[in-house]
Amino acid sequence: MNTPGGFGQYIRVPAAWVVPLPAGLTLRESMILGTAGLTAGLSVDRLSAAVAPERGPILVTGASGGVGSLAVAILAQLGYEVLAVSGKTDAGPFLKGLGASEVIGREQLANQRDRALLKARWAGAIDTVGGEILAAAIKSTESEGVVTCCGNVASAELNLTVYPFILRGITLAGIDSQSCPMSRRRKVWSHLAGDWKVTGLEQICQVVLLEEVSGRIDRMLQGRLKGRTLVDLGG
Repeated sequence: MNTPGGFGQYIRVPAAWVVPLPAGLTLRESMILGTAGLTAGLSVDRLSAAVAPERGPILVTGASGGVGSLAVAILAQLGYEVLAVSGKTDAGPFLKGLGASEVIGREQLANQRDRALLKARWAGAIDTVGGEILAAAIKSTESEGVVTCCGNVASAELNLTVYPFILRGITLAGIDSQSCPMSRRRKVWSHLAGDWKVTGLEQICQVVLLEEVSGRIDRMLQGRLKGRTLVDLGG
């Protein structure tokens, strides 16, 4: 976030930024997780502290992307029923393979802008896209539910009334993976290496060479990528 070198084989950074590799993760696994894994983990940590699996299903938006797919997998492993939202028509088998019980088309949520509240459908949500999708997720969350927010790819605007918050007691929790305290980073990475470790992590990862990165970024911006991409710098 604060220094160049994201595709470098080596990078020099302040010591205060560095998280020790936790026991239980290989370097390769830590790179497959990356910042997306940390963000998903922070989101699950915030949500699970207030919403237990028996409370009801959890919605995950942008579910076929990096943060969303890892959030789906972690929640499913923790015993949550996961409802996955994706705009990719072919994402169903991929998301159900990660543990989602149902896949919801993005348009089913995006067309709910005219109502202040919607029928309560889930106990909480992890949103990765923002905009109308986040608004609809909040409007359909049950009383005392928690919705986490970590992205704005759809929009940075959030058009809502206060009704979900004062009539249902919804909590909207922002997720900051850039500057969260080191103690929280280490806690989440410890979970990611232990009880939250995603089964079949390699299956949600595609490996590309450095010269292929530009094309991958183009596909990402077009909404055509699923899961995680690991860059092989060629030794």
